[in-house]
Amino acid sequence: MPVFSTRFAWPLIALLFTTPSAFAVKDFREAKRIAKELHAARGLTLYCRCRYSGKTVDFESCGYRPARDPKRARRIEWEHVVPAEAFGQSFVEWREGGPRCVKKGRPFRGRKCAEKNPEFNRMEGDLYNLFPAVGEVNGLRSNYSMAEIGALGKFAGITFGGCAARIFESKFEPMDFAKGTVARAYLYMDGEYPGHGIISDKNRKLFAAWDAAHPVEPWECDLYRRIRRIQNENPVLASRCK
Repeated sequence: MPVFSTRFAWPLIALLFTTPSAFAVKDFREAKRIAKELHAARGLTLYCRCRYSGKTVDFESCGYRPARDPKRARRIEWEHVVPAEAFGQSFVEWREGGPRCVKKGRPFRGRKCAEKNPEFNRMEGDLYNLFPAVGEVNGLRSNYSMAEIGALGKFAGITFGGCAARIFESKFEPMDFAKGTVARAYLYMDGEYPGHGIISDKNRKLFAAWDAAHPVEPWECDLYRRIRRIQNENPVLASRCK
């Protein structure tokens, strides 16, 4: 059973379950703190369903075998299913910088500059797009798009032992049990933040297929109900979690 930190847990839990919509998630840093509490009881990573406690991944629970970085593989990281760079590139601050993005007289751009924009902060900290992941998988997935890799990729690319997620030619395929959750995160983000190019025409068909083939699970609906009390409604999950 995961152990909660008393430093944050009880004030946060009080807000989560006694005062719906008590506050808005203001940025990614705060979102990670809240997500830790939301996911702690289930204690399973998204792409591999490895058990974890606190910040530590239990390899034996899922047959995980590190591909390149055993140290990073042992730790939990908070994964944006829709990568921050994927929507970040739609912000001028990320691409070019801006008047507020100057440090010691030198201009900068990229993620840190985009975080000066409230809309980017909201997207980066959106709890419906944030899940626990094996740190190594999070790092190696990078900003790669989701795909069905196919037969060739089953015997090539990067693999993780008993975790059957695959990385091949800058594409990432999660295990089957994660595909529906991934699809619904993309569909939600695309609808909630139009104009940011979140889903390509090609992947729209893929995510529709994954959503249909892998229906919403009880844990996903429970998570949705918790998040909507502190953030906003999710029409994609609302229609599936009756």
